[in-house]
Amino acid sequence: MSLIDKTRALIRQPELARMAQTLLYGTLGGAVFFAFKMPLAWMMGAMVATTIMSMAGRHLYVPSSLRATMVMVLGVLLGSAFTPDILAQVSRWPITLFGLAIYLTAVTGLLYLYFRKVLGYDPVTAYFSATPGGLNEMVIVGGAFRGDERTIALVHGSRVLLVVLIIPFWFRYTQGAGAGVSFRGPSLLATSLLDLSVLTLCAIVGAGIGRLIRLPAYRIVGPMLVTAAIHIAGITAAKPPYELVFIAQVVVGSSVGARFTDIPLQRVFRTIAASVGSTAVMLTFTLIAAAVLAPLTGMHWTPIILAFAPGGLAEMSVIALSLGIETAFVATHHVARIAMIVIGAPLIFRSRHRLGAVSDSKPPDSL
Repeated sequence: MSLIDKTRALIRQPELARMAQTLLYGTLGGAVFFAFKMPLAWMMGAMVATTIMSMAGRHLYVPSSLRATMVMVLGVLLGSAFTPDILAQVSRWPITLFGLAIYLTAVTGLLYLYFRKVLGYDPVTAYFSATPGGLNEMVIVGGAFRGDERTIALVHGSRVLLVVLIIPFWFRYTQGAGAGVSFRGPSLLATSLLDLSVLTLCAIVGAGIGRLIRLPAYRIVGPMLVTAAIHIAGITAAKPPYELVFIAQVVVGSSVGARFTDIPLQRVFRTIAASVGSTAVMLTFTLIAAAVLAPLTGMHWTPIILAFAPGGLAEMSVIALSLGIETAFVATHHVARIAMIVIGAPLIFRSRHRLGAVSDSKPPDSL
């Protein structure tokens, strides 16, 4: 078979065709949002367009490997927001990190009651749906404990969708932030080969180390930490090209919308309706946290809202970057949020299960 025939055969593969269709919808959505100067245009537009097309019955698909690669790009982008003068601000962070732990405990407990008592979810599904973060990890662990994996995934997917839709528009129309281009950086042609090589190495080494030491969300956290280290040390001030950042935003946004593919429309609407209630609770507690912590730390309330709002780690950090609001602070707190949930939620569930607090749940599989 010739190279041309092999290429044609590859293009005809269903998954590749679905991926191309998905990214086309995402790019068109991003272009429309960009043309109308909407906040975080490429990611928001891609997310909205693919969500609509998923609900319309299109079979969308974003390979996990492609999303993982683009998340690494965003990790490098977030790491480049750390500068040497960030060290002067770190002294305020322990107070907000402690507040974050209290926030997560309170929200998870309240939402467990909401999903269990109001919506009638079984104890396992209610518990792992209630955690404000850790989508992939909560689906895996919840499934191992015999929870409804699809419901957990839908609840968390809806949460990310709603929070990422609400926050940028809220800041845009109440604070006047976020209009126009969501990231200003060098073009690909203006970026030196040395800078590209350094940033690529940060992504690869960071993801490798993150996986080795089992960091939560290692594909974004590892590259972010390595890139932050060399920027804080003053070794480089390079940022990834804006073209690559826009592509990463389209892929990440499209992957959010594609989560609703092949799920009955009635179930999607029912889960989103349930998530509206839980998201309202989370955002209410976010506002309370900002009101309490701002005077304690002397910080403005806006970065605290972005740091506590329970969207996805990549999505919320990019929102902070696009709004120009203390990206390092926001990204660090979202990394901490995911770490607390991924480490703490299964441990607390196991201990409560052994004590019989959720005795009406089925016995867990081996994790």
